[in-house]
Amino acid sequence: MKFDVFRLGPETGNIAALYGAIVAQARSPAFYRDHGIPDTPAGRLEMILLHTWLLCRRLGRGPRELQKLGQQVFDFFCRDMDNNLREMGIGDLAVPRHMRRIGEAFYGRAAAYDRALASADEGALADALARNVFSGASQQSGHVRWLTAYVLETAGALAREQDSTLMAGRIDFPATEAPAMQHT
Repeated sequence: MKFDVFRLGPETGNIAALYGAIVAQARSPAFYRDHGIPDTPAGRLEMILLHTWLLCRRLGRGPRELQKLGQQVFDFFCRDMDNNLREMGIGDLAVPRHMRRIGEAFYGRAAAYDRALASADEGALADALARNVFSGASQQSGHVRWLTAYVLETAGALAREQDSTLMAGRIDFPATEAPAMQHT
């Protein structure tokens, strides 16, 4: 019996490469060491959610083939989260409940971040980041201001990225230690 459904196409490597870049960026030690992101499972999940949203937002604004790629990256993210929950010892019956929470977190944050970027309201973005990433810290916090600038810089860099580069599974996120984004 042949299972073509499980055969991996050439684009699978590109999807894995894009998602791998998301996770690598989200794990950047500077986020936690220098910029106040809580170095906890929840803080690390927030950074994966943020970077997944940033990339999926960019891919969703492209032609149909990029939109499809965005869905595939999101699906890869979901499979990774499911696998991580199971590796952490979450039982089979509880995984769907945890996955539903992760999905709700992603879509809730995506809606808040999208509204803020669409309105070009840095304060609204800072509020959303403070609420979600920093558990309600003041948007006046240097860490919140830095992360707001980083998200805006990343969204801009992704907007300028060539479609063909993304389709090839390549992405360069901005440096997490860029001098222009140092907080006080």
